[in-house]
Amino acid sequence: MSQTNNTALGVTLMITAVMIFAVQDAFSRYLASEYNVMMVVMIRYWFFAAFVIAIAKRQAGGVRAAAQTRQPFLQGFRGVLLALEIVVSVLAYTLLGLVETHAIFACYPLLVAALSGPVLGERVGWRRWAAIAVGFVGVMIILQPGVSVFDPLALIPLLAAAMFALYALLTRYAARQDSTATSFFWTGVSGAVVMTVVGLWFWEPLAPKDYGWMLMLCISGVTGHWLMIRCYEVAEVSAVQPFAYFHLVFAGIIGVSIFGETIATNVVLGAGVIVTAGLFTLWRERLQS
Repeated sequence: MSQTNNTALGVTLMITAVMIFAVQDAFSRYLASEYNVMMVVMIRYWFFAAFVIAIAKRQAGGVRAAAQTRQPFLQGFRGVLLALEIVVSVLAYTLLGLVETHAIFACYPLLVAALSGPVLGERVGWRRWAAIAVGFVGVMIILQPGVSVFDPLALIPLLAAAMFALYALLTRYAARQDSTATSFFWTGVSGAVVMTVVGLWFWEPLAPKDYGWMLMLCISGVTGHWLMIRCYEVAEVSAVQPFAYFHLVFAGIIGVSIFGETIATNVVLGAGVIVTAGLFTLWRERLQS
């Protein structure tokens, strides 16, 4: 499908997609508190792989065309990296909650900007470096290192953000030779393969009451990805990407209203600093594109 330029529709799709992803995070948090994280992510990836294969079958050339690549190691590594990042993120949900996890994870666009030089050879100007430094201050406000209440577990979502940033950069690198359809196919299939190899060792029987929640987890994941694809089809990435920060808002609402989480002042302040720095970075990228 050729890309159009309907920014209003793109923004609507982006906000809807991240709202559904926030709901998916809630399902993940609940299920991972009841069952092993590896098993939960494995089942989620089974549905994700089925989704990408179904999408590939609808494209010209089918699955064979989607799977064709001259950089299979890179594509496979991307998929494995994302799967492991999801495991780390879901683990953070169970240990820290949705609010704090997403507040820290919001720094990943800044990590993308910081690593775009060494990974992609892109030039990072002083304005972006200043935004990265400001965002790092925001992370430090949330983590509160050096104070008595500092929790080392708060470093887990920071690790997830770094992993996702590297995944995003490798996706850009892969796009130099492969289509979006190919990268999407490899993301789902390679992730499903590695999670099956690992996750089957942690298999636990689901209680009857949780079959519905697991099904909703998988459906929400597929729906969110489909909406995101449509979003990028109808609007420019640079125009809609800033609205991805609504994920933090929706996750915060769910964390407080459903899981009884509290939002500390330092988390609000730090998240605000991170989001502001991230929006500035996205704005600079749009100017230079």
